[in-house]
Amino acid sequence: MTKKFLIIPGLALAFLTACNNPKPSETSANESAVNQAKALVQEVLTKEQRDALTPDEIIQTFKEGNERFVNNDLTARDHSAQVRKSATGQFPKAVVLSCLDSRVPVEDVFDRGIGDIFVGRVAGNFVNEDLLGSMEFGCKVAGSKLILVLGHEHCGAVKAAVDDVKLGNITAMLTKIRPAVDNVVYEGDRTSKNEEFVAKVCESNVLNTIEQIRLKSPILKEMEDNGQIKIVGGVYNMDTGIVTFLE
Repeated sequence: MTKKFLIIPGLALAFLTACNNPKPSETSANESAVNQAKALVQEVLTKEQRDALTPDEIIQTFKEGNERFVNNDLTARDHSAQVRKSATGQFPKAVVLSCLDSRVPVEDVFDRGIGDIFVGRVAGNFVNEDLLGSMEFGCKVAGSKLILVLGHEHCGAVKAAVDDVKLGNITAMLTKIRPAVDNVVYEGDRTSKNEEFVAKVCESNVLNTIEQIRLKSPILKEMEDNGQIKIVGGVYNMDTGIVTFLE
């Protein structure tokens, strides 16, 4: 027995169209995803762009980037594309010396992408010979125009220095931070239990680090005196994400 089917042309066309075309909501979602992908920042900083910036302009971009970070409005970036485009060269605009602390995501704090900044980290954001050499490379050799020493609230290294902790290599490390403790004039409780005192030492440590950079690196001091770079400090607020600049 042969089965026969009745094919109505108009109905068949409608059926095929419905099967092949996505629902309106699916179309909107797909278009949105495509547009978002196109909006991702893929470019990296070029030498020409970096060289055209002044230290003050870079500080301003950091302030604007930090505001975006605080407002949860970070720039969408295609990191894979930026990795590929910076593979053969880099032209960062600044060197940031930060604490080791995992709660301070430096690139995000200033809304920077791959190839934008050099980042050095050490518990307590102090300088030694290695970090000074890294800064000299970043500025004198690679062309960065800003050094930012970034401290933060509730810093464990600062608290350890305040309490004069003795533990393995930490003991020697804290000798780099102790001068910042001694420089603070304060009549109250001078222990890590006093958050006000710790905050003052944190700021003092940033300023002391800047002073040490100038004292121990004639190269960077000369560049700053000639207006080629600026050396500034900042303190990151753990509760708000705001960076207060100490210019």
